[in-house]
Amino acid sequence: QVQLVESGGGLVQPGGSLNLSCAASGSIFSANVMGWYRQAPGKQRELVAQISFGGNTNYADSVKGRFTISRDNAKKTVYLQMNSLKPEDTATYYCNARWVIGTLYNYWGQGTQVTVSS
Repeated sequence: QVQLVESGGGLVQPGGSLNLSCAASGSIFSANVMGWYRQAPGKQRELVAQISFGGNTNYADSVKGRFTISRDNAKKTVYLQMNSLKPEDTATYYCNARWVIGTLYNYWGQGTQVTVSS
């Protein structure tokens, strides 16, 4: 069983910063893709950023230049540094880990709330 535990969410003013962390435990395959998704009320869940085991990254256009995803493979942890936050970044942020070994393995964290408001 794989568990993903997010932390670091909270309330921040526009222009502020937050750093999210997601720690994985259990039988997680090392060569995985880890990522952050977010879901605002009334909207679909969307990809924010993802990073491969080797460090290749992909970002949503709306966060490019403001957010940075990174990972520590030894600690099985992925991070999301969020700078210049905007009210439209307000959402529940979910950590995701996935890999394919014959079939797709896809896991989600419980989510952490990020609220950007003055």
